[in-house]
Amino acid sequence: MSSLDPALLQAYRETLYTVREPALTLRIGVACEPLRALHQRFGVECSAFVSACNPFSRRLDAAGNAARHRALLQALAAEGWRFLEGAGRHPSNGWPAEPSALVFGLPRQASRALGQRHEQNALVWCGADAVPALILLR
Repeated sequence: MSSLDPALLQAYRETLYTVREPALTLRIGVACEPLRALHQRFGVECSAFVSACNPFSRRLDAAGNAARHRALLQALAAEGWRFLEGAGRHPSNGWPAEPSALVFGLPRQASRALGQRHEQNALVWCGADAVPALILLR
């Protein structure tokens, strides 16, 4: 059971989680063949799409979010994770896109810890089936 507002949960489910290069879009509950191909390419069975922006869904300004995103990327690089930059964007609610990272090989529990460390309500995790799942952290 989550303490998050149902409208916020619905927004997370509707958000498009994208990577520009190579182009792919993750949708909660929908298998993503380009992601499956990336899993094979990187020799992993899972990945996580995570952001450090807008902690606990409190909207920050662009500079604050940019600093948090840089910190996330630096932490991932320091820990040796392979990742691609992306963004989460809701198709219609006007919330600014959130810079994010698609992290390869990040196990579910480690992805939860990463999201909690960066003060997130939720993240997207994908297993070997390449079906994105919304993982609630609060």
